[in-house]
Amino acid sequence: MARKPLVALVGRPNVGKSTLFNRLVGERMAVTDVIPGTTRDRIQSESDWRGATFHVVDTGGIEVYQPKGSRDESPLAEGSAEFVPQIRAQALQAIQDADVIVLLVDLVHGITAADEEIAEILRRSSKPVVVAANKADTLDQNEDAVEFYALGLGDVVAISAIHGLGVGDLLDKVVDAFAEIPLEGEDEDEDHLKIAIVGRPNAGKSTLLNHLLGEERAIVSPIAGTTRDAIDTRIIWHGQDITLIDTAGIRRRGRIEPGVEQFSVIRTLKALERCDVALLMVDAVEGVTEQDEHIAGYVLDAYKGLVIVVNKWDAVEKDSNTIYEFTRIVRERLHFVDYAPLIFISALTGQRIHQVLEMANRVYEARSYRIPTSELNRLMRDALQRHPPPLRGTKRLKIYLAQQVATDPPLFLFHVNDKRLVHFTYKRFLENQIRAAFPFEGTPIRISFRESKGPRDSGP
Repeated sequence: MARKPLVALVGRPNVGKSTLFNRLVGERMAVTDVIPGTTRDRIQSESDWRGATFHVVDTGGIEVYQPKGSRDESPLAEGSAEFVPQIRAQALQAIQDADVIVLLVDLVHGITAADEEIAEILRRSSKPVVVAANKADTLDQNEDAVEFYALGLGDVVAISAIHGLGVGDLLDKVVDAFAEIPLEGEDEDEDHLKIAIVGRPNAGKSTLLNHLLGEERAIVSPIAGTTRDAIDTRIIWHGQDITLIDTAGIRRRGRIEPGVEQFSVIRTLKALERCDVALLMVDAVEGVTEQDEHIAGYVLDAYKGLVIVVNKWDAVEKDSNTIYEFTRIVRERLHFVDYAPLIFISALTGQRIHQVLEMANRVYEARSYRIPTSELNRLMRDALQRHPPPLRGTKRLKIYLAQQVATDPPLFLFHVNDKRLVHFTYKRFLENQIRAAFPFEGTPIRISFRESKGPRDSGP
């Protein structure tokens, strides 16, 4: 399968990147499951246009130091000129990671020195670029967008991100650019287990990788944020090919520093897309945090297998009840991925390290398990007899046929009389019945409903 293209919104501060991001993903974001009580901050989300699905990334403003008197409306603070090399590195990282770049500029203020600095970097890239001249709130202002052709980046589209004017034309240009880029990676379609190690900074991800490899493949440091890139390493485990992907730690968005770190988060999210199973590293000393919940949400959004790895267990003072209490807390905080197996390790000492790949492989195999239709429907008949769907008004949900129509991840299709009668809690009940009877440990299950007239209209 071809991966989804990545579209990065770049530009100087206050040109409307976040407004455009919200418009692109807010109404077109594919929400397939609503889980109460789960909130997630994000810098990346999914959008679609003309049948093409892609990721959109809000990169934050790229600031460029300008001397006093410049017409750039957003100069860096006094004394910040020394950070220009890091700022340039940020822009270069965005170019490297994205498939298509949308450069937002401010039509009202015209071309600034910061716009020219960013455009100079983009011109030297081989990536498709579309210039979006934002804040074109009237038709008269559309003509002003012609000025931005002077940046030498090709197509310019006048838009109003806040009102939605011209956004369709912009997306047409973006989707047309997808035809110019290769979307298959050399390694991404190979049929072997790919494991991404994810978590907050300094949770022990690189230490675990090095212990699994038996060598210092990744830099290990007590300083949070050492890993800036997603590092792939191929190993042979019990005769089986496995790719281990070490990733940068994901901080809360408000704590992400401008510069390379912001784009290391993007690479982590891209690593999640191409992996089969994610190992979520939780710091046993600090406990489960809100950011651990966010990262688990990213894994769920990507429909990847998940193993929760509680690291630094050797550093916790324990009694006979400690592991049970910690398990209770993890299950309570990460209730929306309660299907994920939980293991306690010390990446530093090697305690229970052997369980990591064993568990990841079990989850990988579970993603490919397929239930025969006859067995699935026998299970559903028994479940419906024990716990019939509740009445909604005067109508009751009827399930005519259940089929598993896909694997990796498992997807189940239920033929019903009326999709509107499916309550979230009953959908969870059906999922729990499937999980109790079949080995889908660690993998999300997708359930879809299709309206049918009756049993004869329910399947092939």
